[in-house]
Amino acid sequence: MNASAALRQYQTVNRNAQVLEASPHRLIQMLMEGGLERIAQARGALERGQVALKGELIGKAVAIIGGLREALNPEVGGEYAANLDSLYEYMMRRLTEANRHSDVERLDEVSGLLRKVKEGWDGIAGA
Repeated sequence: MNASAALRQYQTVNRNAQVLEASPHRLIQMLMEGGLERIAQARGALERGQVALKGELIGKAVAIIGGLREALNPEVGGEYAANLDSLYEYMMRRLTEANRHSDVERLDEVSGLLRKVKEGWDGIAGA
């Protein structure tokens, strides 16, 4: 096994261990971090002209944001959950448009929105 494959395997095992030990709050943080990471990677792929990779990474970001939408509980979150649902749906649409039009500005827009939501979520960690 080469060093690169060993590192990837270690990272996968480490990530799986983190998920198993994480609180529900931390799991949402991890989803948001993963979404931001995939968007940044997609931006890099777009800048390098790697069209297929860009599409794959944006697809992963859309799936992550879809997971965030599914985690919303309108019975507990009420209006906040409804507003977040609308925002997540908007982000997914903008990412799809960014993919279709190879648009860095739309990627940056969604990254900024998700970063703001994450900042708020991080702020309630101790509450």
